[in-house]
Amino acid sequence: MRSLGKAVLTALALLMGPTAAMAQETAPAVALPKAPVPYVQIRPPKPSITSHAAPTAVTTPAPVAVRHPSGARLGSGQPVDPAQLEAFVDGWVADAMTREHVAGTSVSIVQNGQVVLKKGYGFADLSPRRPVDPDKTLFRIGSISKTFTWILLMKEVEAGRIRLDRPINLYLPEKVRLPGKSRDVTVGSLMNHTSGFEDRAFGQLFERDPRRIRPLDLYLRQERPSRERRLGVISSYSNYGAALAGAATAFVSGKTFERRVEDEIALPLGMTRTTFREPRPERRGLPGAMPERLRGDVAEGYGWRQSGFFPNAYEYIGQVAPAGSASSTAGDMSRYMLMLLNNGSLDGATVFGPRAARAFRAPMRQTPEGINGWAHGFMTFDLPGGYRGYGHLGDTIAFHSAMIVVPELNLGIFVTTNSEAGGQLAGLLPNALVRQFYAPPATFPRPGSAALLNAADSFTGDYLSTRRSYGGLEGFVGLIVGGTEVSVTPGGRLLTTRMGQVRAWTPEDPVEDGRFISTTGDARLAFHMVDGRAVSFRPDNNTETVQRASFAQTQGTLAFMAGLTAFTAVVTLAGLALRNRRELRQNQIQARAALVQNIQAGLWLASMGLFGAWAAGAANVQAIMYGWPGPLIITASACALVAAALSLITIAAVPAIWQGGRRVDSWAALRKVFFTTTVLIYTGFSVLLAMNGALEPWSR
Repeated sequence: MRSLGKAVLTALALLMGPTAAMAQETAPAVALPKAPVPYVQIRPPKPSITSHAAPTAVTTPAPVAVRHPSGARLGSGQPVDPAQLEAFVDGWVADAMTREHVAGTSVSIVQNGQVVLKKGYGFADLSPRRPVDPDKTLFRIGSISKTFTWILLMKEVEAGRIRLDRPINLYLPEKVRLPGKSRDVTVGSLMNHTSGFEDRAFGQLFERDPRRIRPLDLYLRQERPSRERRLGVISSYSNYGAALAGAATAFVSGKTFERRVEDEIALPLGMTRTTFREPRPERRGLPGAMPERLRGDVAEGYGWRQSGFFPNAYEYIGQVAPAGSASSTAGDMSRYMLMLLNNGSLDGATVFGPRAARAFRAPMRQTPEGINGWAHGFMTFDLPGGYRGYGHLGDTIAFHSAMIVVPELNLGIFVTTNSEAGGQLAGLLPNALVRQFYAPPATFPRPGSAALLNAADSFTGDYLSTRRSYGGLEGFVGLIVGGTEVSVTPGGRLLTTRMGQVRAWTPEDPVEDGRFISTTGDARLAFHMVDGRAVSFRPDNNTETVQRASFAQTQGTLAFMAGLTAFTAVVTLAGLALRNRRELRQNQIQARAALVQNIQAGLWLASMGLFGAWAAGAANVQAIMYGWPGPLIITASACALVAAALSLITIAAVPAIWQGGRRVDSWAALRKVFFTTTVLIYTGFSVLLAMNGALEPWSR
């Protein structure tokens, strides 16, 4: 089940990278490597792109006081030496690629208006071998694509054609508008992910068959998520929300989303190898496909299986393009970061104005220190040394990326990989680099807290993420593998366990404040305390709120009831064989009730067996994303549904069973007790499954 959980959690994190964000653990600062592990270098580390744009009065950043944290190698006004930077990145990336089984990586780093490092490592394609070229190789950048969407949206806000506090429906074509209780979803709520939408992904977020790609407006109509929370209550990440925003920018301008990106961002910045178009056949009703000149440079995605790399199918995301279909190079992304650091301008081209520039550095809602506040769609990052970064993480199935700009350091970092296990590499490199050069040394692991031991009961328990599907089979699977168990160790550390992944935390403030920091890095958790008891917590990326689970939603309850039902079913069928040998007599009602219960037992065992077979085959994320829901889990749900329905018959039969027949040697009291107990167990399990969406084989 652990492998299933890893695959499902990866699937749920796709297009944004919360897995990477939550795992922003950084090792202690280390000495620069003397001899980096071998890597493939495609370009020298000297600056290859330089911005000569003279800043204008409205876009020049306000002067920032130079800081030099005690013990840090450099202060905020001091640039990193390119040779030292290259040595550190070479060694760090090579070690991570080997450890995490990453086929290829591309990195670009800018500072003070120029590119100080731009390199490729490993391979874009292993058969035939094609090294990564940072100026040519196109990687999928996942949810970093959303930053392009937010830029287009803020351009409309600056022009006065869209208002952040108005319903998004005002800016959408009629056929795409949100119905019912979702009509009040505002533009701003999409940018800080407080729309209240559930988050669904299986079987529709990615496609491997280009014939299944739908136009954006059709996707938005057919895949509407349910609304689970009031507007503005909590941030819970929504790919659908970003797609709505992209559709609005297209509708108000009269251009396709892809064309707007090209005309208003990519071409003015000279990003000639950045595109939201995909390498597929041309088809009427869809935006144009990727130009032929780019197709040969698209990186292959890889997964690591046992002892080798295996190529993944191409991940088509065009049906939800504004949320994640962009492909780019490290070279192009260096220009993008230079533009962001220069408040929307580069080489005489202005992409957005001063209002948007301020918005992309201004969180929309107040959050605890260390918790992302969503700066109008851009993620915020609290980095080592007290620095704040802005950008986004991006994950598809096989590609993982991170882009962070740090205005105080005039620094931008972009890293991308083409392997399923690349999330750690992409998510951790920016933190590691800032810690290496701009943060004081830190001692890890951080110690535990005696005060936490006294308050352990306030935090321990089972929690469940808000970033999930809330119904049907997808909701049920997410419930099984998406829970988090919180516990406290005897050493005074808080542990969070999510599908076998255990992370340790220590209080950062007084325990009653509920703020924790990782024992081995800079990631944080913020618990919401009510009357001294934690009711939920937020990770530092603020892509979800993890709430205390009800009794019916906990993994322990589901596992216990499944085990009890399976045991009861086995005993029921075993008893059938024994009773046949003893030739016990029974009346007609008893015989029929026993037959129904025996059928139930067989159906429950079949359902669990089929679900187990599905779980074993779904250990890789592609199987879940592309093959959902599949015949195994549908049949498992159907068997469980029939078994649950038969409980109605057995419940009705209980009074007649106890009344008995005329024969003295009819059912013994012990058998009547077993029958009744079995009815209660099967009924309880049926209710539990119905509450959690498992009895809906027709659902997706």
